[in-house]
Amino acid sequence: MDRRSFFEYLAAMTSGLLIPGTSWSAEAGRSRDRLGERLPQRKLGRTGEQVTMLGLGGWHIGRMEEANAQATIEAALESGVRFFDSAEQYQDGRSERYLGRFLTPKYRDSVFLMTKTAANSGKQAEKDLEGSLKRLNTDQLDLWQIHAIMSSDDVDGRLEAGVLDVVKRAKESGKVRYIGFTGHRRNEAHLSMLEKTPPGTFDTCQLPINVADPSYESFLESVVPKLVDRGVGVLAMKTLANGGFFGGRDHGEHGDNPKLVPSRVSIREALHFVWSLPVSVIISGADKPEHVREKAKLAQTFDGMTKADRQRLIERAAELAGNQLEFYKA
Repeated sequence: MDRRSFFEYLAAMTSGLLIPGTSWSAEAGRSRDRLGERLPQRKLGRTGEQVTMLGLGGWHIGRMEEANAQATIEAALESGVRFFDSAEQYQDGRSERYLGRFLTPKYRDSVFLMTKTAANSGKQAEKDLEGSLKRLNTDQLDLWQIHAIMSSDDVDGRLEAGVLDVVKRAKESGKVRYIGFTGHRRNEAHLSMLEKTPPGTFDTCQLPINVADPSYESFLESVVPKLVDRGVGVLAMKTLANGGFFGGRDHGEHGDNPKLVPSRVSIREALHFVWSLPVSVIISGADKPEHVREKAKLAQTFDGMTKADRQRLIERAAELAGNQLEFYKA
């Protein structure tokens, strides 16, 4: 399949994420809960769950001072975000502790809560789960993911060490509702995990998706179609290349390298490109409340993207695409 036909296929698959009776119009997708108006929701793969199309990334929350973390979490809720991400290893658990202090006591019944384990053994995964539940101040996770797989060998090692067995038992016991896996270095790791586990094993997968990805070691072209075919919910991360679009070379930072944003692509275009694909939620970091409010407004204005506009954005990014821009790819 050539690239143009490939993206037409993905666009067609995206419509399957619509909640029955709605359209891509933000107005049609709006709904309310006890906290107010939610952002438009999408189906989470085959799970039957509906999640807001924007989620708040937990790594950025964990590196904040306490007052800013609380303000950003509350700004996300006020803006209609109901999906919250974290991981056991973020800032030695501080990200989870912030969510357990400022989110779950008042809002647990209104949010979809996800965290992750980077454990390399079943024993460590069990320990991570109990620690995450305690820090997050909850007795059940909506989603628990095997975090940051890096290669086919890494996948083999974790499977052999019983990590997946522990994750599956956690789901069976009710401590976890859904399970998934994540990674951002090599698409071969994701493909290996899918090849070595039967369909139906995972409910979600988190991976980099952005306008530069199709032009370098693409997760979008190699992994996403397989996820869609299996009914796995696609969680997009690195939609702004973890700061790489702003010239950064370090996790979450801006820098002096050539900038894709705003020199060639706007933040609006970068996020709308990803939402035009079969993605259930974009998990995006925010360094302050204004950032999450800005992204929430972009979610509210999304009404689709033409194939010509998608191709134009890919071409704008192609010249800069590579390991300098997406520095987290091996």
